[in-house]
Amino acid sequence: MPDLFRAVLDRIQGAYALCVIDQSTPDRLYVARQGSPLVIGLGLGENFVGSDQLALTHVTDRFMYLDEGDWGVITREQVRLWDVSGRVVERAVVQSHLGTEAVSKGSYRHFMAKEIHEQPRAVLDSLRLKLGSAHILSGILGPGSDEILDQVGAVQIVACGTSYHAGLVARYWIESLAGIPCQVEIASEYRYRDVVTLPNTLWIAISQSGETADVLAALRHLDQAHVLATLAVCNVATSSLIRETDLALLTDAGPEIGVASTKAFTTQLTVLLVLAGLLAKSRKVDSFDEKALVAELRQLPDLLTAALAIEPAVATIAELFADKQHTLFLGRGAMNPIAMEGALKLKELSYIHAEAYPAGELKHGPLALVDESMPVVAVAPNDALIEKLQSNLSEVRARGGQLIVFADHAVAQDGHSLTCVLPAVPARIAPIVFTVPLQLLSYHVAVLRGTDVDQPRNLAKSVTVE
Repeated sequence: MPDLFRAVLDRIQGAYALCVIDQSTPDRLYVARQGSPLVIGLGLGENFVGSDQLALTHVTDRFMYLDEGDWGVITREQVRLWDVSGRVVERAVVQSHLGTEAVSKGSYRHFMAKEIHEQPRAVLDSLRLKLGSAHILSGILGPGSDEILDQVGAVQIVACGTSYHAGLVARYWIESLAGIPCQVEIASEYRYRDVVTLPNTLWIAISQSGETADVLAALRHLDQAHVLATLAVCNVATSSLIRETDLALLTDAGPEIGVASTKAFTTQLTVLLVLAGLLAKSRKVDSFDEKALVAELRQLPDLLTAALAIEPAVATIAELFADKQHTLFLGRGAMNPIAMEGALKLKELSYIHAEAYPAGELKHGPLALVDESMPVVAVAPNDALIEKLQSNLSEVRARGGQLIVFADHAVAQDGHSLTCVLPAVPARIAPIVFTVPLQLLSYHVAVLRGTDVDQPRNLAKSVTVE
């Protein structure tokens, strides 16, 4: 059977994770992976196979991860592995410290509700070992990373879905703090076009799971000639993405069970802001105030906790959406990707058609949709663009649109407006904090509409196929 299994693998094309049982030898499992994740759980007198260690945490805390092209034979007592060239190999055994409580809902109705409320702790954990008292620590991306950062001439970010929105925010931070050109691309598009890569590019892949098929495919087809180094921003230290990149910037969000990403997103934003600071520090940018950035980052857990405290007001606002079919989200500057994320969450969870636009684009088309039946959600921190945004919002009011504004300051209101006030937030970290009320809004709308909050229809947590 092993020879037959190997012969079949030689004829298979594409991505796969296989676990095969031969009825003549039911005490053996034949496994293989190429492009899709596969993990072996190790027990005493028993072994297990799954696509994610979370599925096996109730039976074991020891895991073995297969590399690309690996295949093997598993019995109750033994795991034998071969690599793609047919050589016998051994893979490291990883001890997991996750308890069963990490993958339970606890007192919450849904995993998503639990994960929204875990964000202050997740952000605090993600900052641990990255910040000193008033500076960003060296070497947090891996051995030799500081010398690599000194040579960075451009940044290319590749991601999908929510992680793509994190990359869009990071572009604002990287270009404003470090003065380095930054491009952000959807992974499924990046691979299939003729990309011009600038010299000395730091190529960044963002993925919560580290197994996103389009991101891995883009990584495996990049222009090596101009790439200085590859960097993974990821929540899973044992993932394919971490193993295949030169450097790593890990979040510490813990397990995220809900399909719609929440704490993975805010922790991605947090570490990407740290990265922007590192790049500014390495380039010795005169205007960069490292101490001020660290102080703002340290405020995040408390500000996120304060943002969570407005949940009752958000739950009331959610009632306006129960019978709606369309919604617009507006933001300006670094808040536009946050508006995009808010629209994505509402789509994922409640199946309401939602679109996000830069608020300055209203007159270029979207304003035609605005009437008394169209809710318009705006994220309005008190930043350099607030006067411009207020002008855009007055256009919505003039058309009778139902305006819902999330702000950290007083905003003009009328009979067509509702304002939900957050605590005052430093402009630079506002994208992270303002994410929370949009998550809460989508969650409560979905609960009211009776949709499956944790497992929205047609969606999967980790997209491991193209």
